[in-house]
Amino acid sequence: MVTIKDIAKMAGVSHTTVSRALNDSPLIKEATRKKIQELASQMNYVPNFNAKSLVNQKNYMIGLFFSSIAEGTSSSFLVDVIKGIHSKLDESYGLSVQGIDEIQHIEHINFQRYDGIIVMSQSDSDQDFIDYLKQQQLPFIVLNRQLEDKSIVNISADDAAGVETAIDYAIDQGHRKIAYIGGIEGFRSASERKAGLLRSLTKHHLPINESYFFEGDYSIEGGFQEMKKMLSLKDLPTLVFCANDDMAIGAIRAAEENGLQIPKDISFIGFDDSPFVAYLNPPLTTVHKPIYKISQQGTELLLSMIAKLPITKQQVKVPTHLEIRKSVAALAPESDSLE
Repeated sequence: MVTIKDIAKMAGVSHTTVSRALNDSPLIKEATRKKIQELASQMNYVPNFNAKSLVNQKNYMIGLFFSSIAEGTSSSFLVDVIKGIHSKLDESYGLSVQGIDEIQHIEHINFQRYDGIIVMSQSDSDQDFIDYLKQQQLPFIVLNRQLEDKSIVNISADDAAGVETAIDYAIDQGHRKIAYIGGIEGFRSASERKAGLLRSLTKHHLPINESYFFEGDYSIEGGFQEMKKMLSLKDLPTLVFCANDDMAIGAIRAAEENGLQIPKDISFIGFDDSPFVAYLNPPLTTVHKPIYKISQQGTELLLSMIAKLPITKQQVKVPTHLEIRKSVAALAPESDSLE
C-alpha cells in the first residue's frame, strides 16, 4: 500500500508537506499542491481516513435530522435534500439520516460522533431538539423553517410569498373561487402557505369561503381523499391550490375519476416543483421551492463552521418562483359575475 512517506520520497519533499498538500492546506503553494496531488493519483494512493481523523480531530460524519421522515416528508423532498448535501461533501464524509420524532431519549445520542449537524426543520415541535443542540457546543445549522432565534445559522425559503405569487397569478387568470388543500397542522410550512393564500385573497378583496379550505397531510392519498370531499360541494371551486405537489397529484386523480377535465373544468397549482410534475398531463403549475439549493448552501455554511471560518450572515432567505405550465385555465372575464 502506498503511503505518504512513499509520495514524499518520490516528490523530494517532507511527509508533512505531502500531508498538507493532500488536505488542501493554504500553507502549500498551488503548484506544489497540484504536483503532489497528481503524483498521489498516479501512485494510486488511498488515504487512511482513520489516521486522517486522528490528525484532524474529525469524525468525517455529518448528522442530518428531519422533523419527521414517516409523516410529512415526501420522497422527492428527501432526495433533493440528500442530493444537495452530498454535492458539497467530499467522499471522505459520511451522512447519517434520522427523524427527530423517532428519538426516544435524546440524551442517549452521541452527538460527538458528528463533526456537524444539519436540521431539516418542518415543524415548531422540533424546537426542543434545536435548543438541546445549542448546549452541545457542536456546529449545526437549521434549514427550511425560519427561526426566531437570530443566533442560529438558518436558511429558509419564503413559502408565504411563493404562494401569494401563485394565487395572484390564478386571480389574474380570472379565478375567483379558489380552494385550498393544506398540509399537516403544526408544520410551519402548512401555516405559511395558507397565510400566503389568505394574503392574496385579501389583497384582491375576494371573500374567504371556509368551505373551500381542507386539511391534508402532504401525501398523494391525502390529496386524493380531501379532493373527494371537495367534489361533494354544490358549488365547486374553479381552482385548487395544494400545499405540495404530492397532494396535487392525488387531487387531480380524484377530479379525473369524477369526470372532470384539467384544466378545462377545474385548475390546479402545487408547491415544491417535484421533478416529475412537469411530465404530468397536463404539466402542473407549481411554486418552485429551491430545497436542493438550500441544502447546498446550508452544507457549505456548516463546513465553514466546522473549519472555524467566520460566518458573515446568520439568516439567509432563498427566493421561490412560480413555474407556469398547463394546469391553470384562463377564464373568461364574465366569470367575475359568479362571485
